[in-house]
Amino acid sequence: MRTIFTAALLASAFATPALAQERAPFTGPHIEVTGGWDRLTGSDGNGGHKDGFVYGVGGGYDAQVGGVILGLEGEVTDSTNKVRANNVLVAGDSTRVSAGRDLYVGARLGYAVAPATLLYIKGGYTNARFGQRYDDGVGNFSGGHANADGYRLGAGIEQKFRVFGPGGFVKAEYRYSNYQNLNIGNANIDTDFDRHQVVGSVGIRF
Repeated sequence: MRTIFTAALLASAFATPALAQERAPFTGPHIEVTGGWDRLTGSDGNGGHKDGFVYGVGGGYDAQVGGVILGLEGEVTDSTNKVRANNVLVAGDSTRVSAGRDLYVGARLGYAVAPATLLYIKGGYTNARFGQRYDDGVGNFSGGHANADGYRLGAGIEQKFRVFGPGGFVKAEYRYSNYQNLNIGNANIDTDFDRHQVVGSVGIRF
């Protein structure tokens, strides 16, 4: 009898972590790779919009309580995108802005609508680097790089995908970002660039 009782206790001890993992599948640290569509536009309408490709890596940590998920996340991306704007400082001038690396830190709030499916919203701080080439319209050019602070809001869906292992997942996400106060032509100008992105991610949770 003592042997049976001891065996039952050991089985319970080993089963409890596995059961907790099944009940909270969105808990723990994770890493991912991301890629997708990137649209950059000047909200003043001067340069219209341009489409490009965004790509990068990210990671974070989530904690699940019942069906609610709270998480912190970070991301580093780059982009092929660039946009041109006219009449920035004076009539006849122009600038070409090329998107570079983008650093993001934020939080997300989600709800597990199924044991393997998470819907979430997110928001946080983003800092993007832009390369500029400024033409004053009378033959003088200047250029360089500048960083711009902004904010990001988004929403997405995450699905566990065991092809990548027990912690594998895929994500689809839309996010909107806004950046201001670029240094163009040796002047600090409120250029107010908007950014729309639709991305997919593949990752693993540990």
